[in-house]
Amino acid sequence: MFQSRYQFLGSSLLLLNSILGASATTGSLKVLTYNVAGLPSALSSSDPEENTPYISARLSPYAIINVQEDFNSHAALYASDSHAYRTPTSGGVPFGDGLNTLSDFPYIDFTRTAWDDCNLNSGDCLTPKGFSAMRVEIAGGIWIDVYNLHTDAGGESGDLSARAGNVAQVVDYINTFSAGMPVVLMGDTNMRYTTTGDNIRALVSGGGFTDAWVAGVRGGTPPTLGTDALTCAFPFADTVTDQATMLSCEVVDKILFRSSPVLTLALGSITNEHRNFLHPTDGGPLSDHYPLSATLSYSTTGLRLSEVVGGPHGDYFNDATGLTSAAPTITTLKLAGGERVDSVSTTWSTGTVLAHGGSGGTASSITLASGETLVEVEACQGEKDGNTRVFYLRVKTSAGRELSVGKTTSACTVMSPPETGMRVVGFWGRSGDEVDRLGVVWGK
Repeated sequence: MFQSRYQFLGSSLLLLNSILGASATTGSLKVLTYNVAGLPSALSSSDPEENTPYISARLSPYAIINVQEDFNSHAALYASDSHAYRTPTSGGVPFGDGLNTLSDFPYIDFTRTAWDDCNLNSGDCLTPKGFSAMRVEIAGGIWIDVYNLHTDAGGESGDLSARAGNVAQVVDYINTFSAGMPVVLMGDTNMRYTTTGDNIRALVSGGGFTDAWVAGVRGGTPPTLGTDALTCAFPFADTVTDQATMLSCEVVDKILFRSSPVLTLALGSITNEHRNFLHPTDGGPLSDHYPLSATLSYSTTGLRLSEVVGGPHGDYFNDATGLTSAAPTITTLKLAGGERVDSVSTTWSTGTVLAHGGSGGTASSITLASGETLVEVEACQGEKDGNTRVFYLRVKTSAGRELSVGKTTSACTVMSPPETGMRVVGFWGRSGDEVDRLGVVWGK
């Protein structure tokens, strides 16, 4: 549904559970968004050839970094950086979108999507500006969807209209791809709350987000629409070193986040990182934007997601959507398949039926007795027509009964409850005519 020629569906599935181990249920991570002004020197208001190497050397304190305008100096940006997982460049001007993410954590499902709308002024149509999305595993079985974006620039009516289209497009994607998932969205929005006719509020409300600056600096109340913009001089004077002053102004660079049924995100702090990104000789800023960071704490709920088996194909599904920690009990499980797994269907004690996959294959089912739960899942993946799919699925109950479908391969994973007392309450993954990817939603 959300295909574009800038989409990368070939990201390898990074199942590193042996490294990640049993995940902690709480933690924190420091994130950064930074427009690095990496346009070609003739077009940039900064000096990327001079400044980008200094930016590169200062990125290590941040667990996840979203950069914008990372174009022709991309190699220099990555040269001194040590993050283990970094998105490949989409190219310089005019081929790339300038969006990249650097992460301490593995990711899957990395995509780039170009905006459907752009306005010709401000050079917005000269590059395929848009947004990117990825699913990041910050600890074993703890996933966060991370979005990077750069919307249409300018203040003319055509720019406002294009940005409104940009916001609607990314919100639509989030509500599909990230249903049931916690989300962090960071980037250059080119929007302020004070600007009449702009759509930052539609982005925040449409995605169910909290704005880190609004929450951390303004007590949850954004600036009033139609009032004067809360701008600061750029750059700050050398005498300005306190965060209260540096955060008093609103910048177009935003950090937005939301929780989900499986993970609670909360703001620890927000920081204007201007003082950490200054030229070592002349003391000037390394970009024409201020770098903005936030420390986010996370804690698991009564629901957990497992690792996943399979590939990046088909439509997304997540049975955690709409669940609470008091998840209903599965009363019936139905599997269908033959050479591979065609479909998975669960019936909850509420009567709700959730089915994923196609209509093919031979079906078999199991009805659970009172007090009987699903406690173990084994899934195997393999290649079919160039796509990675789920070839085998075995589910075990607390009474020792098993239901299986498909054929085993040499790439199998056994999923067990991450905490004592947890049971299978649903599944998450991707599916089409068959089941392409599958993981477990655990609950108590």
